[in-house]
Amino acid sequence: MTPRVGRARIPGQAAREEGTAAGPRTGDLGPGPAEIELAVNGTARRLRVEPRVSLLDALREHLGVTGPKKGCDQGACGACTVWVDGRRVLGCLTLAVACEGREVTTVEGLADGDGLHPMQQAFLANDAFQCGYCTPGQLMSAVALLEEGHASDDAEIAEWMSGNICRCAAYPNIRAAIRQVRDGGGGDRP
Repeated sequence: MTPRVGRARIPGQAAREEGTAAGPRTGDLGPGPAEIELAVNGTARRLRVEPRVSLLDALREHLGVTGPKKGCDQGACGACTVWVDGRRVLGCLTLAVACEGREVTTVEGLADGDGLHPMQQAFLANDAFQCGYCTPGQLMSAVALLEEGHASDDAEIAEWMSGNICRCAAYPNIRAAIRQVRDGGGGDRP
């Protein structure tokens, strides 16, 4: 007896097909391009992508959101860190179609208008970047780290930031910026 093999589904696809959760899905996903809607930094954005397109490529190449950086494209460096529904994800390893109907926040979404987020201010005040390439991912992880409650000491900060690599080795300054915000210092130098 041969086992019956159904078509592969992405997380949440079954619920969409049944008309629950994210709503009814019009059309099938794949193998050609599909139209999806992403809520990026509070704005609904429609785009047409193939199901294999990463969230990072959808943001950068299809929507012009260039804050998240393509460092390794293998999930090893963290330069592409963004939030999906408030949780850290690596944009290069996350499929764009899996984020349909979910809130995607990039480094561009941290600031409040012209006012920088306290973590952005602290990074500036503590010189927590050198070349700046990893900075968007570092910022997204640093803010999430505090919200997750993983900043009791430098060892814990280093552990929970270990997915974000800084090739310039600005780690002491990054930890200082995180401590400053943790301790309520905002962007003023301690």
